Amino acid sequence: MSYAAFEAETARLNDLLCTANLLSWDARVMMPPGGVEARGAQIATITSVARDIATGEAMRRAIDGALDELHAAGEDDLRLRAVRTAAAGIETLGRIPAALVSEAALLKTTGNAAWAKARAENDFAAFAPVLTRMMAIQREIAHAVGFSAHPYDALVATYEPGMDWARLQGLYGELKATLVPLLTEALAAPQPDTALLERAFPIERQKRFSKAIAARMGYDFSRGRLDDTVHPFEISFTRGDVRITGRFRETWLPGGLFAVWHEAGHGMYEQGIDPAFTRSAFTTDFVNLYAVGGTSFGMHESQSRLWENRVGRSRRFWALNFDALQAEFPEPLAGVTADGFWRAVNAARPSLIRVEADELTYDLHIILRSEIEAALMTGDLAVADLPAVWAEKVKAYLGLEVPSDTQGVLQDVHWSSGMVGSFPTYTLGNVMGSQLFAAASAVPDVAAGLEGGDYAPLRRWLGENVHRHGRSLTPDEILNRATGRGLDTAPYLKDLTDKVAQLKSVD
Repeated sequence: MSYAAFEAETARLNDLLCTANLLSWDARVMMPPGGVEARGAQIATITSVARDIATGEAMRRAIDGALDELHAAGEDDLRLRAVRTAAAGIETLGRIPAALVSEAALLKTTGNAAWAKARAENDFAAFAPVLTRMMAIQREIAHAVGFSAHPYDALVATYEPGMDWARLQGLYGELKATLVPLLTEALAAPQPDTALLERAFPIERQKRFSKAIAARMGYDFSRGRLDDTVHPFEISFTRGDVRITGRFRETWLPGGLFAVWHEAGHGMYEQGIDPAFTRSAFTTDFVNLYAVGGTSFGMHESQSRLWENRVGRSRRFWALNFDALQAEFPEPLAGVTADGFWRAVNAARPSLIRVEADELTYDLHIILRSEIEAALMTGDLAVADLPAVWAEKVKAYLGLEVPSDTQGVLQDVHWSSGMVGSFPTYTLGNVMGSQLFAAASAVPDVAAGLEGGDYAPLRRWLGENVHRHGRSLTPDEILNRATGRGLDTAPYLKDLTDKVAQLKSVD
């Protein structure tokens, strides 16, 4: 056996996982409701076969043979890193019983369909049995993987290596110490007119404008597409086919626009992976059995949140692009100025829906979800009590009453898909995104591009420093190489503080 054999086995595994991704995309975008049961079985079968390949004898021999072949290789040799990455992931995967992996894959598809129906009908009770089993599976997985302090640690680490609940609580405390008083300050200031965002904006025009901007940012539509779905997402089947979805409402303009740019940020990451990593260990998540090039969910979110917020919500962006938006919507935006629009889309506006939250309240949405997940994993919180606990936390963190489960505990797709432990990566992405944006903006051609509306220099910088590496570098390695330090909240808190100061100013 040799490194070539390892590459071949990994390519087979990645092919299967890309196929599972394609079936999942279809289930969430195109598939008729009648296909749910069979599709769930299909994805479960593919996932089970993928697990068999990953943990099988052929892969074990290939890894052993590759390590023998590379015994003299240096620590920086990418081949050696690929083998070690695979071996570590497979060792973790091997602790999870095969039957549990198969059941989780099946329930992901049927659970997603059950969630979508319950969400549409505001019927949490109908979804509760499915969610109860999903949470039980996640607890079993956590205990199978193992943890030292808290069962939530095992799940969080599968999405963000090196992260745990104790570290997250410290990070959340650090953020709340600034966010809460900053939000109070922003709400006490004169408020912009946000009603202008709720006028009638034809959806096809929203799509046209958001796609045009996404293309200018660098999302390649010759290797991607935009479709509608219940909950926006991005998914890839190698760098040559990276798809995004959106959700548009005629009477809430920011929801559609910013969701597309958010998902385009994810898409540019996957499209920017080094072509040499296609079908390799560096585009394979061996633990979650997922074909993906991004090194972690947090780093992935850094790219989506960077393009959505650091670029798309910036004052300069709308100074440059508002005329084009106004030309698309001349009647609803008649009399609106670029600055007025910028202020409206950045207004501190505590809301019930996470994906439509302003920057100052977004992390509060993540914190309350993380606290709920941690309690579910210890058994301190039962699924039946979720709507009441959700309402209590929304009242405590955001000062809002939850009028329905659709706008409360049923709003996110994650739990129906078994993605317990992934919510913290959104806040980690906010922090990483500001770090990377600050470093990129210090480069003259990037700064000049942002000033003039040319986003290619920023995309190239991100491609060189983040995207191309795939999973060959850890998040900490990428941050340290690109910014000179590990995870640091200072740039993110500075961005938010500066924005509030700008919003309070009268020019």
